[in-house]
Amino acid sequence: MSAGIIGFLTFLIIFGVIVVVHEFGHFYFAKKSGILVREFAIGMGPKLFSHIGKDGTAYTVRILPLGGYVRMAGWGEDSTEIKTGTPVTLSMNADGIVTRINLTKKQIDPTALPMNVTSFDFEEKLEISGLVIGENQTYKVDHDASIIEEDGTEVRIAPLDVQYQNATIWGRLITNFAGPMNNFILSLVVFIVLVFLQGGVPNYDSNQVQVSQDGVLAQAGYSGTLELESLNGQKITNWESLTQAMQLATKDAEIAPELKLTIQTQGEKKEIQITPKKVDGNYVIGVQPVLKTGLVDKLFGGVAMTVSAAGTILQALRDLIASFSLDKLGGPVAIFRVSSQAAQNGLNNVLYLLAFLSINIGIFNLIPIPALDGGKILLNIVEAIRRKPLKQETETYITMAGVIIMVILMISVTWNDIMRLF
Repeated sequence: MSAGIIGFLTFLIIFGVIVVVHEFGHFYFAKKSGILVREFAIGMGPKLFSHIGKDGTAYTVRILPLGGYVRMAGWGEDSTEIKTGTPVTLSMNADGIVTRINLTKKQIDPTALPMNVTSFDFEEKLEISGLVIGENQTYKVDHDASIIEEDGTEVRIAPLDVQYQNATIWGRLITNFAGPMNNFILSLVVFIVLVFLQGGVPNYDSNQVQVSQDGVLAQAGYSGTLELESLNGQKITNWESLTQAMQLATKDAEIAPELKLTIQTQGEKKEIQITPKKVDGNYVIGVQPVLKTGLVDKLFGGVAMTVSAAGTILQALRDLIASFSLDKLGGPVAIFRVSSQAAQNGLNNVLYLLAFLSINIGIFNLIPIPALDGGKILLNIVEAIRRKPLKQETETYITMAGVIIMVILMISVTWNDIMRLF
């Protein structure tokens, strides 16, 4: 399999896992808050497969393997549109109450009643009216009835009592926060897995080091674990003191200087002389910290990596706000590029990228822009303070403004990413 295909598959897996985990957070807490999730989709575009669960949610797989989405009743652009005169077929139960409205031309139920719709109300009155054999008829619609949309996706109708806006304020707030929260949890879990795969976490508090393969000390005949006592007379007690001693010994050196190193190996003390190697502008002797391998060390190591990644992202966000530049942002094109590079460097790099991007997306989604989860959370908080919701029109205008900003930003970032490839 070519590197390009592996890189593309890696991109799809990383992006897909992050988005699906994010959307599952919204899905789970929406259901807990009494909000009907009409559809949970994996992928985008035309439907390949769908199934309505006992919980009333349509689980779909769509043709484009790029993330997914959660469609909540009354949330965002979710709505049911049937134009006047649209031909439909109605399936009914023994009491003559409509249980399914079919908007497609496919015959799903041979006993269904054909109708040309003149009006409908699936939110309050729960009824549908239309022409049946030339006469106008009105039928009651079951609260849990489903509707087969024109693309063939069958979803539940959305009465007001199961819509997003009718959930409690705290239910809506946790539903909006749950997506980023799941990204943080995913990042933590993947970082912990990564630590276990690496065998432990670096111990920077010890003067014991692991000799790197093909490094300077390895070429001098040393391997395994060494204890460094001093370098050019400077006492070594931990990794930081080793770094400082190296910087002092090689400061302003135009060529690699000879270093005197005192080591302990296999219970024997030795004084050796080595010549460091210059790598990326710094002189190195080919060692790395030993690993702490205890279970607690590994768990806390994963937590520390998560906190460190979050700190890096927050600092980058502060820099972006202080001095905005498109070059500091990256979209799908940039993610594809770094995914391909990670795939070439092995599983550990792929896992690190997955965890880093997950927490990145979690933090980004908490920015209080109306189109993002952070914007929705801000509106929830405003509503909690005011003790009444904003007018629906006001909230719609605010959300549309956020959507426009995000679309413009995404197009600009993607175009900038493409230009940087050439």
